[in-house]
Amino acid sequence: MTYNRAKHHRRSLRLKDYDYSQKGAYFVTLCTQNRTCLFGAVVDGKVQLNDAGRMVQRFWDELPSRFAEINVDGFVVMPNHIHGIIIVGAQFIAPGGPQNCYDDARAGAINRAPTLGEIVRTYKAASVRMIRQTLNSTFAWQRNYYEHIIRNEESLNRIKPYIADNPARWEFDRENPGATNTEPTYAWRI
Repeated sequence: MTYNRAKHHRRSLRLKDYDYSQKGAYFVTLCTQNRTCLFGAVVDGKVQLNDAGRMVQRFWDELPSRFAEINVDGFVVMPNHIHGIIIVGAQFIAPGGPQNCYDDARAGAINRAPTLGEIVRTYKAASVRMIRQTLNSTFAWQRNYYEHIIRNEESLNRIKPYIADNPARWEFDRENPGATNTEPTYAWRI
């Protein structure tokens, strides 16, 4: 198949020229391929996770151990998507003193924090690999992800309850394939 720019070019959802490795908080949403409900079900306003749902929860919880420069905050696994907050730290100086002969050039070098894209890519790859190996050989996340830069405390104070209350609003959730009366886009901004 030959490359056709009109057909194969994906429009970026990221802000042009924004440094996604700079210190800050980001609200992210990842959806399963075709928004298929694979992580469990919502029963009486609470998510009942299945094994795949517990795996994506565990991989989220482990993100700070994979990236020392980040932390995670509010998070929820829904039947076909996740919402979470990732807090990226600032640049840091690598400790001096080489650990082996290959580290001489890097001793005391400035390393950068990972970009939001690198963090999300790592999360998606690790969760896909484990779920495909153990539970569902066809599992996939949709391409790309949604993100919002949390710029102030007011925004954070709207987003955290939105994440926590997401299961109770499942029947109105835009990602719910069975919803008939959906909430407004970006309901967390209201």
